[in-house]
Amino acid sequence: MPRIHPLVDKRVLRPAETALALHQVSETDLLRLKTIARLYARGLPPDVSWEDLLQESLTRLIVGSRRQPDGVPVVAFVAGIMRSLKADHWRRALKGDSRLGEVRIDQASDGSHEIELRDPGPGPERSLSARQELNAIERLFGDDPLALQIIAGLGDGLSADEIRVAKGISRTDYDSARRRMRRLLLREGLTCEPK
Repeated sequence: MPRIHPLVDKRVLRPAETALALHQVSETDLLRLKTIARLYARGLPPDVSWEDLLQESLTRLIVGSRRQPDGVPVVAFVAGIMRSLKADHWRRALKGDSRLGEVRIDQASDGSHEIELRDPGPGPERSLSARQELNAIERLFGDDPLALQIIAGLGDGLSADEIRVAKGISRTDYDSARRRMRRLLLREGLTCEPK
C-alpha cells in the first residue's frame, strides 16, 4: 500500500468549501444560498435536507454540468439550480406515487393489496405558490379593474372574444388594456421567452 506523504492534504472538501476556495462564491453569497436552500427544502421529505440541495447545486456549478451564463449573478444561478433540483424531486415523487396504487385486475381478488387514492387537488406547496402569484398579480394590477377582469377571464380559460362579450368590453378597450398589461409586465421583468 503506498504511503501518503505527510504534506499532502488528506481532507475531503465539501462542494461549498471548494466553491469558496475557488472564489466562485463569497462568504456572503454562501450565507444567502444557505437561506435559499432552507426555503426550497421546505416540504421535501426528511431524507432530502437543505444541505443536500445546496451541496448538489454547488457540485453542478463546480463540475461544470451547469454553466453560468454571462451577467447572471452566482446566487441567482445557484438558486435556479436548487429550484430545478426541487422540481425534479417532486416530478419523480409524483410519478412514483401514481404507481403505488396500481392493482392489476387479476390481482385485486385476493384482497392482499391496499389501494391508495391520491388527492387530485394541489399539494400545500402548489397552493401556497399559486396564492403568492395571485397576490402579486392583484398588487401589480390592483389599480386597473379592466386588467383584472381580463386576467379573471383568462384564468377561466376564455378566449379574447369570449372575455369581451362576457365583460362587455369593446375591442379597443380590450386591446389597450392588454398593451398596458404587457408594458407593465415588461417593466417589472415578468416575461418569459415564447416556446
